[in-house]
Formats: sequence, C-alpha cells, structure tokens
Amino acid sequence: MVEWFWKRRRPEGRALSLKTKGELSDATRVDFEELAPEIDTFLGQAAYLQLGYFETLTRLIRATPGLSDKEALSRAAGAALTKHQALVELIRERGDDPTEIMLPFREQLDAFRRETLGARPQETMLSVHLTAGMLDDFYTALSSSYGDTGRRVAEILRADHDRGAIVDIVNATIASDPEWRSLLALWGRRLVGDTLLVARSALRPSRLAVADEKKVEPVFTELMGAHSRRMDAMGLAA
Repeated sequence: MVEWFWKRRRPEGRALSLKTKGELSDATRVDFEELAPEIDTFLGQAAYLQLGYFETLTRLIRATPGLSDKEALSRAAGAALTKHQALVELIRERGDDPTEIMLPFREQLDAFRRETLGARPQETMLSVHLTAGMLDDFYTALSSSYGDTGRRVAEILRADHDRGAIVDIVNATIASDPEWRSLLALWGRRLVGDTLLVARSALRPSRLAVADEKKVEPVFTELMGAHSRRMDAMGLAA
C-alpha cells in the first residue's frame, strides 16, 4: 500500500522547515539544493505558471457579470502579469530567450491548469487562490538554491498577489447559499494532489531516495499547513 508523503508522520529530530510569515510568504531558505532543478527549469516553470494564472484570471473576468468583481479579478490578473513580466526580464538579463526557457513546460503546466479549472467560476477562483499560493511558496523555497538570481525571484514572488478580493468573492458566495461551503471545501481538497505533483516534478531526480524523501517531506508538510490556513480563513475545512 502506498502512503502519500504528505500523510506520513514527521520524523523526529531536526527537520528542514520554511521560515514563515503569514502564508509562507517570507519563506527564505530550504537546504535541499542538491535536489533543486537546473536554473533554466526553475525560471521557466516559475515564469510560465504566472502567465497561466494571468490567462485564467482574464477568462474569469469575461465570465463574471458583476462590475466590482470584474475589477477585483483584474487586479489579481495584473499582479500575476507583473510577476510574469519581472521573471521574463530576469531571464533576458541572463542572456536567454524567455520563450525557449518556458516552452518545455507549456504542455505539462497547461494540463495542470485544465485539471484545476472548475465547472463554475467560483471554483476556478478558488483554484487560482489555492494553487498559486502553494506554488509561490514552493518556488520561493527553492529560490535559495540559486544565489542572487534566486533572491530576485523570491522578491518577485513575494510581491502582493492582490488575491484578497478573490477570497471576498468566494466568501460572499458561501454566505449566499450554505451548500457552496461543502462544494468548495471538497474542491479545495481535490486541488492538493495535482498541485503537489507539479511541485514534486520540479525537483531534479525522477525518483527520490529515502534520504532525499526525508529532506523534502517537511517542505511539503509546510506547504500543506499553509494550504490548510488558506482554507480555514475562508471557513472551508481542509
């Protein structure tokens, strides 16, 4: 029987952890550099993820009737685009072509985005808030492996994501009909597996040795903890 790593009991003794502030937005160092991907992989995935969130939010704007909600979603879309553009500029400064750096991850990350689109706009809003939060945390944690470039990436990812208004929309939806609470709670739990698989696929080995599993496990435990706090903040049981 397979036991998922995020359900296992944490080992005793000193464990790697993320420094936290709020929802891990101040995560600064995780000592698993030997598992970190090549820097092109790190930058390409991080940049393309932000572009994907911009695209998803832009589509949500068209699907949302209320003007105030459209404006709120536009702010979140603008924040994702700003992060994408900053990462693209960083790639260019390194002398690389951003399109070439991102292209190898397009198929995988587009598939992830399709899998996490909801049947209803509110589900998709929740997807953006939760998956972007988890993956921003993860790539911020990885950033400590890349010196000054990683420091700059961490600064970009820590910038205001402007998703607070999305939380307000989801909360208003829940308040309008109690049935939304159980539906969105279930959807939020469903997102975890796909999102953690994206994070796991970013690491260098295709299969981790037992010692490496022990290094990575606390990181994913922290990601799950932050996910639970995001869910709890919306009154959704994680």
